[in-house]
Amino acid sequence: MILLENENVKVSFVQKGAELKSLIHKPTKQEYMWAAEPEFWAKTSPVLFPIVGALKGNTYTYKNKNYTLGRHGFARDRIFDLQQISDGEVLFTLQDTADTWVNYPFKFNLGIRYHLSASSLSCTYEIFNPGTEELLFSIGGHPAFAVPLQEQEQYGDYYLQFNKDEALQANKIVDNLIADETTTIALAEGRLALNHGLFYEDALVFKNLKSDRIALLNSKNIHGLGFSFKDFPYFGIWSARDADFVCLEPWCGIADGIYHDGLLENKEGIEKLMPQSTWKRTWEIDVF
Repeated sequence: MILLENENVKVSFVQKGAELKSLIHKPTKQEYMWAAEPEFWAKTSPVLFPIVGALKGNTYTYKNKNYTLGRHGFARDRIFDLQQISDGEVLFTLQDTADTWVNYPFKFNLGIRYHLSASSLSCTYEIFNPGTEELLFSIGGHPAFAVPLQEQEQYGDYYLQFNKDEALQANKIVDNLIADETTTIALAEGRLALNHGLFYEDALVFKNLKSDRIALLNSKNIHGLGFSFKDFPYFGIWSARDADFVCLEPWCGIADGIYHDGLLENKEGIEKLMPQSTWKRTWEIDVF
């Protein structure tokens, strides 16, 4: 385990997938991350790269050649290199290899930078294109937060507070692909009450979320977390069936639509990075 710690927060990571595994609020000794119980879902906060979600038929076409990639790409299962910047910051890096070219024919340098500040942890995706051609990619977060936080509480005691939305438009999912059909989810003063049934038909996927901060709160006490994100055009909220967690997922990219033509350059949400250029996005968790 790789540890970062200050007077308020202690966090740990593993090099496989550059994955955040634990986030503890030291004054209350409260763990905020899902415990990765394998009977439900054995991950805690995977990095989604170089795609987010599923491809139609698990394949895409680039320059007249077909490639295969599984759901959410390969970064979450790779061993990242580690650079300890300071007691409060760590940088994980992953580069292309002959092995990655089999499924993804691009040169890339992917950095995952975690930084502690007061009672918050930020995660910055840093992508550099070292090649001579345009880099096409998607990337996203998938952190899973424990719900409930304490044993005497229930899942239904919790809710998500959106800072800018009055109602949500969720795109329906058909065989892991995004349908054009949407459903409206009403919010009560910006609140979405959590219940396991919300996720029985898969994730809630949003293309037009106005909010850039979502708080996970409860009706029993003042403890919770804030999740801030900017410049992520897509967002997912998910939990495994009847599991005690909720994922808040900021995405630059999205699963294929059911009518997608399979061409990578036409994929909705695909990011395009010019040679010798750098791309960055940041999300942040603050706990209380």
